[in-house]
Order: sequence, then C-alpha cells, then structure tokens
Amino acid sequence: MAGPSASALEVVLHDVAPDRVERQRAFSRGELPIPGTPRLDMLDERLKERGLAQGRAIYIRIFKAESELELWMQNSSGTFTHLATYPICHWHGTIGPKLKEGDKQSPEGFYSVGIPQTRLVGRWRKAFNLGFPNLHDQLLSRTGSYILVHGGCSSVGCFAMTDPVQDEIYGLARAALAAGQERFQVHVFPFRMTDANLVRFGGHPWAHTWADLKPAYDSFERTRVPPKVIVCGIRYQVADGLPGETGGTEKRLPVLRPASRVAASADLTVVIDSRGQWSPPSCTIEDEARRKAAYAMTTSATVEGLAGPEAAASPLATGSVVPDAIPSAPKPVVDDEARTRTKPAAARSGRRAARDAPDTLAPSGAVPPTDGFGTALNTRTGRSQAVAGN
Repeated sequence: MAGPSASALEVVLHDVAPDRVERQRAFSRGELPIPGTPRLDMLDERLKERGLAQGRAIYIRIFKAESELELWMQNSSGTFTHLATYPICHWHGTIGPKLKEGDKQSPEGFYSVGIPQTRLVGRWRKAFNLGFPNLHDQLLSRTGSYILVHGGCSSVGCFAMTDPVQDEIYGLARAALAAGQERFQVHVFPFRMTDANLVRFGGHPWAHTWADLKPAYDSFERTRVPPKVIVCGIRYQVADGLPGETGGTEKRLPVLRPASRVAASADLTVVIDSRGQWSPPSCTIEDEARRKAAYAMTTSATVEGLAGPEAAASPLATGSVVPDAIPSAPKPVVDDEARTRTKPAAARSGRRAARDAPDTLAPSGAVPPTDGFGTALNTRTGRSQAVAGN
C-alpha cells in the first residue's frame, strides 16, 4: 500500500527555524497535532478557565524564528489575556522583511484585518489576508499580495497553521469581528524581541530595521494592550494603547508629518543630524496627550464619585478598567466604499469632500491606492495585482 503523497512537501531553510523541516515531514505522514498545539477540542474550557468568551476582541503576534503564533483576547478589564500559542507548521524564507512580489519571503511589520479580508474563495476559505503591503511597505516600494494566515503546511510567503489550528483561529477572529471589533491587529516580528535576541541577531543585514518593531513589542509586554502604530516619514512610530483599545481601527496606518526637516524642500522622510547621520524624523502623535488626559479625567472623576469601600474596590482605582468607561479618540475619515454606500446622501457628500481634500499630514510623494485587501491597484485598469501566496 502506497504511503501518503508528499508532493506538497516544500522544505526551504536559511538561517532560522529548522523545526520547519520536521513539521512538514510529520504533516506529510499525517502526524497531527504538531507538538505544542493546545487542546483544540477543549476551546470552551480553555476560554472559561481564563475568564474569556468567543466574541471578545483579539490580537495576534507572530514570531518567525520561533515559528509561533500567539492569540490574545480582551478581558473584562480592557487589557488582553493570552489564550494560546500555536506552532506554525510552515512559513517561507528567513527573518527580514518581504521586499517584492515573488521573493517567497514572509513579511514583518504591523497589519490589521477587517471582515473583507476574511471572505476568501478558493483553496483557503478559512483564512485571512494580512493586508500586505501596508502603507509603510508601500512607502518603501515593497510589493506583493495575498499574504495569508491559512491551513495546511505549505507556504511561499504565508503562514500555514494546519487545518484544525486554523479552524480555531479563524473562528475566534470571525466571532470578534461579528461582535463589533472593527479590525484586529496582527504584528509580525522576526523573533521575540528580547535584548538577548537583538544581540544574537545584531550582525544581521536587517538588524537596523528591527529597532522600529521593538517598541511595539515592548509596549504590549508592558501594558498588555495592543499599541497604537502610525507612520512618521517612512518609519513606524508607536504609542502605548490604553485599556479598552484594540490597537486602532484604521484600514491604513495613520500618517504624521515630521515635525522638523533640514530645509523647506528637503525630503520629509529623512533628517540629517549635526554629524551628518541619518535619523528618523521626529513626529508627535498629536492626540496622545489628549487621549491620556481624557482617560485620566474619566477614571479620576469616577473614583471620586464613589465612597468608602466602593472606591477601593473599583477597577478604576486599581487600574483595571472596564472598556465602556474609556473615552474613544475621534475616528479618522476612512475611505471605505462599502460603508459609504450605506450612508445617507448628506453623509456621503461630507465623506466625499473629506476624502478629496488634500492630506495635510501625509508626506510628499504619491502612495499607491489599495483595495480592501491592502494589495496595490493597477492605476490604469483599477484591478488588483494579486498572485496568491508569494
């Protein structure tokens, strides 16, 4: 009797995650689950154990060198609780960002996923599209499309989780979106960004780019709230999230104009210091002080309104904050065709005017438009330049 076909086995190794070889071999022999997989048949019990429930907001972190995907869920205090760490069956390439369509490299950076990115057809119906290239990638002229988190154990740019694991991740993601989370964040790191790992990979050709990723890792480790990420020039900039937030709802990363530049005609993406060294432009996250001040006023007023034991027991007094008590920052205008069609005529008119107005915060230079999946559009035909899984 012939054994199972191994035609889908594709082993490509460079300098990290040698476990990918054994995982693909085990998968081809039908040996599941992969060691380290949580008890998928006990999801309800695992959720109850942690005080969580399906429909809570989620946040995902991916670590390439460790071949791990973490899923976190928002708890009743507005911070996030770790639900599971899933072994990634296979990802392609090595540590370092994805640069161009067809390089078979997995990306690194900060991505967000909305409902349209979970409605896929074809081989991977229970998958979601990360939205690569995001605005940061586009400003660096990186190209590619349809980078998914999907099932199976074969990948040329995506993250393959096996079907049973992806069923659980996809179900929790769809439940969160259906319950009102507008977008969930997926942050992809080259490795766990500890000081020891930064030293270990300090001589890597892409080490200079990881300084932009580490603040987001550190912020979440410190606050257990997905951080707020913006683009400053061509660089990521991060601010701590507040309890009750989920990392932002924008389809595209917010852009801030650098606060200083060498001259009026200088490139906004570059600042040269007094020694002639290149340094990131300084941006101020404009609403950060206002958000924190409003949050402090709300929590202070609420605690002061309580008396005696109630004040001491209040989650606001202890820093454990109920999400509904937290003021929301004003939402930016998002160019979302599907939502525009559902608004009254007056709202559509206002949205269209805001959309067509010049962006005073955006850096100079045209940014390629994107469709709902974050893929670059062909400006001549209006069609996506999409080749799945690259």
